[in-house]
Amino acid sequence: MKYKGLKSAIAACCLLALTCGPVMASASKASKPSPDEAIAMLKAGNERFVTGKATHPHTDSARLALAGKENQGDHAYATVITCSDSRVPVELLFDAGIMDTFVIRVAGNVLDVDEIGSVEYGLAHVNTPVFVVLGHTQCGAVTAVTNAVQGHGHALERNIPPLVDNIQPAVKKAIANHPDAQGKDVIPYAIEENVYQGIEDLFTESPVSRDLVKSGKVKVVGAIYDVGTGKINWLPEEKSTEILAKVEANPKRAMNAMAE
Repeated sequence: MKYKGLKSAIAACCLLALTCGPVMASASKASKPSPDEAIAMLKAGNERFVTGKATHPHTDSARLALAGKENQGDHAYATVITCSDSRVPVELLFDAGIMDTFVIRVAGNVLDVDEIGSVEYGLAHVNTPVFVVLGHTQCGAVTAVTNAVQGHGHALERNIPPLVDNIQPAVKKAIANHPDAQGKDVIPYAIEENVYQGIEDLFTESPVSRDLVKSGKVKVVGAIYDVGTGKINWLPEEKSTEILAKVEANPKRAMNAMAE
């Protein structure tokens, strides 16, 4: 996990200045759905999107006016991290609107310092009851890392390798777990493992995320979006539970929830 120094420190200070209180104390005036209800809402939205029955909720002038005077923490029901890929339009594929989803986008949907800080803000201050790590088919970042690990990489601009280095463990695990897969056949397995790697990175570096999950206030789930069909494949929730247990047994996990 790389360190981003001054940028991360400034981001943390900005978040603390905005919230002005303990991480767990950001109260919402509105009644939020339970984690299971929020997941059901996301699944129903994707079903409408795929079947051509999207309702495009919360996109009118009344919702804009509401956004101008109310806190997103009283409305958003999901935090989502996904890839920057233009084929993954988050609000559309969940048939969601303004103030419905707190979205983080980064190439390869990796969870590093900046992304994890954003997730903590979404869970602890926007009060979303669910966090989704959303990978997608044909992911360019995972493909590039898979090729590199297999010895077929190419020159990259200077800032890209440190961006995607979090994907390397996922690719290596995919290769180890699927020895019969070669070349590009490894990529779908690596895409799935990259989702699980993101969940593990979050739990390892974010005590508050672990605490929210253990308290039952939040669920962390993985999913993969098919860019050719629009359908989301939801990964087993049990896997997230297994990853959390693994991290809880790791003596190197971060322990201090609050910034100094």
